[in-house]
Amino acid sequence: MKLHLHLFAIILAGFMSFAHAEPESGVGNKPNLGIFADPIAQFAAPGEEAVGDLLLQAMSLMGVAYRFGGSSPETGLDCSGFIQYVFRKSLRVNLPRTSAEMARAGRVIERDELAPGDLVFYNTRGFQYSHVGLYLGGNKFIHSPRTGKSVEVVNMANSYWSQRFNGARRVNRGGSEWKEPVTARAADRPPAEKKLAEKKVAEKKTTDKKSADKPVAEKKGRSSTRAERRKAAREQEAERKTASRKKSEQNPRKKKKPD
Repeated sequence: MKLHLHLFAIILAGFMSFAHAEPESGVGNKPNLGIFADPIAQFAAPGEEAVGDLLLQAMSLMGVAYRFGGSSPETGLDCSGFIQYVFRKSLRVNLPRTSAEMARAGRVIERDELAPGDLVFYNTRGFQYSHVGLYLGGNKFIHSPRTGKSVEVVNMANSYWSQRFNGARRVNRGGSEWKEPVTARAADRPPAEKKLAEKKVAEKKTTDKKSADKPVAEKKGRSSTRAERRKAAREQEAERKTASRKKSEQNPRKKKKPD
């Protein structure tokens, strides 16, 4: 295991020597690579081997061109296509296709809880969770940025990224096995979605209460068809006539004698 981790650290450090930050306005900010001496040492075992495989797979795609809607290194990758491909290839985990859907997988974590392998989200297109990257450690993440660029490593402290940070999530893992993401709990959902879900629950409760308060006769009348009502009326009329005939037979009238 130790040999695996050291080999990974050497390869990752080699890749990082060629990494550059985006956007171009941040070229002057040179990344401090000292913290990457052992990039997965910060991640608590178990699961470090899985994280190492994940990061190695991501770094192997450095230089792959961005393509909107792309999901294959051969033709290009967009941000969510890159993340989905890395998780599927290294861990056989199928994440959702879009960054907004990925923002509902796993669980929410705070920025100071970030560990290698976590997903980081940004608002780069005017709406929340419109961009996603993979956290590497040391305040760096790898992503597929935009048209004309390719997969690269950037610094989260760069003003462009720090101003657009939307949050982070961690895909559930148990032991060394990473589990497929589950639907987000209500507490973990984005605020707008959480408010919509609460509204739907409230509306359902109101509808159920109104239905329960309706008279039984009204419910029965609405559920009955016209044919059923006619049939019931005929049966009632038949029963009334039968009862009347039986009563007549039991109490026959006495005929008056002629004078």
